[in-house]
Amino acid sequence: MMNKNLSRRIFIQKSIAAGVTLAAMNQLSACSNYLHPNSKNLLMKPGLVTYLWAKDWDLPTLIANCARTGLLGVELRTQHAHGVESNLNAMQRAEVKKRFSDSPVTCLGYGSNYEYHSPDQKILRQNIEQTKEYIKLCQDIGATGLKVKPNGLPAQIAPEKTIAQIAASLNEVGKYAQDFGQLIRVEAHGPLTELLPNMKAIFDQVTEPNVKICWNCNPPDVSGAGLVENFNMVKKWFGDTVHIHELNRNDYPYQEIFNLFADIKYKGWLLLEGSSTNPEDKISAMHQHLESFNKLKANITKI
Repeated sequence: MMNKNLSRRIFIQKSIAAGVTLAAMNQLSACSNYLHPNSKNLLMKPGLVTYLWAKDWDLPTLIANCARTGLLGVELRTQHAHGVESNLNAMQRAEVKKRFSDSPVTCLGYGSNYEYHSPDQKILRQNIEQTKEYIKLCQDIGATGLKVKPNGLPAQIAPEKTIAQIAASLNEVGKYAQDFGQLIRVEAHGPLTELLPNMKAIFDQVTEPNVKICWNCNPPDVSGAGLVENFNMVKKWFGDTVHIHELNRNDYPYQEIFNLFADIKYKGWLLLEGSSTNPEDKISAMHQHLESFNKLKANITKI
């Protein structure tokens, strides 16, 4: 017979889980109320990158807080307190997978710092091989992809040579990732490589279909030909994740970018990557972010 203390503990755990699930369902209902009436297929979903705002949360806290606030997709960032790294054994990886599957929160994958622009071929090879280790981790924890990034164009090297090297590296890791059912999500990141014409130059040489662009809402997105032309330049390579930043800032045209994603009927995740603030009350800030997200969706207009 189960002892009373154990029975009580199980009851409490189930009650907490039920409360988290109910809170998440309420948040989803609130999100649905903001769908634009002309956008029945508009399925842009709010999520979180653990960078900055969630870097100090262990995995149970991270999942609970995302469920509580309605940010129901998570990109796990490297070297954060959740501790999901390639040194986890098979049992620990299975436990991570189970924690997500038992919750309303989707583990989208891993946000790595692996990059492929270094002229040092030893460093380049290390980044490629370590990428492959984290591709295996993503499969084991039930995720769907790994975020990587170009991170610059070294001044001493002809830009076209580095661009070709980055593309070749993405093709190698992309081909490897196919055997594990994973996407390679390439964040538009880094000096010069965050510029959309350079991202296009890279992707013009990418041949693997599971290698996708993660739009990053960088200030230079509006430079050159402007936001619309830059967006259209690379939209055919978009994957299922976008990084957005604090939506209450006025230094990026978020309404316009929401309009553009709605126009292509984007169905992926728009993940909050806190970059300029570190609020003391993270839960309140996440609720405020969701409110801003929903208002932007409600104000979407046809392009």
